[in-house]
Amino acid sequence: MTRATQRDQQAVSQFVERFGGILADTGMARMPARILAALLTTDSGRLTAAEIADLLQISPAAVSGAVRYLTTVQIVTREREPGSRRDVYRMRDNVWYEATFRKDQMLVMIDEVLSEGVDTLGPDTDAGLRLDETREFFRFCHSEMGSMLDRWRNHRQKWLEERS
Repeated sequence: MTRATQRDQQAVSQFVERFGGILADTGMARMPARILAALLTTDSGRLTAAEIADLLQISPAAVSGAVRYLTTVQIVTREREPGSRRDVYRMRDNVWYEATFRKDQMLVMIDEVLSEGVDTLGPDTDAGLRLDETREFFRFCHSEMGSMLDRWRNHRQKWLEERS
């Protein structure tokens, strides 16, 4: 793997803010999005709370709340530095695959709730039809998700082999 020895820190900071903003626009809370973007830009994929606060110019309290969220949703893990009392936050391996897999599981719950809604509203009403179409869309997504994740695993393996 190649290691960058020198980086334009201002350009990295601008990237972190831009990518964090995009993640926030997709629904992630802004502070966790910024921290996730910051972790992605480190070669080690690991930062202490103090490093995060310094890098993003945020308070320790903001770091604490945001990494609590990121660990709860299993995007980041908290580890101890060997021989230290400091926590280090690290991106989980295969984080995008795992997050997508969890979304796939969520689609099953969405289907169940939408089925109840269709039954409650009546399948022949305008609202029932709208819910039924929504349910059918999520069923389609669910049926495609497994094969898409399989294709990703194969693609990733080939990609990793090509990079070696």
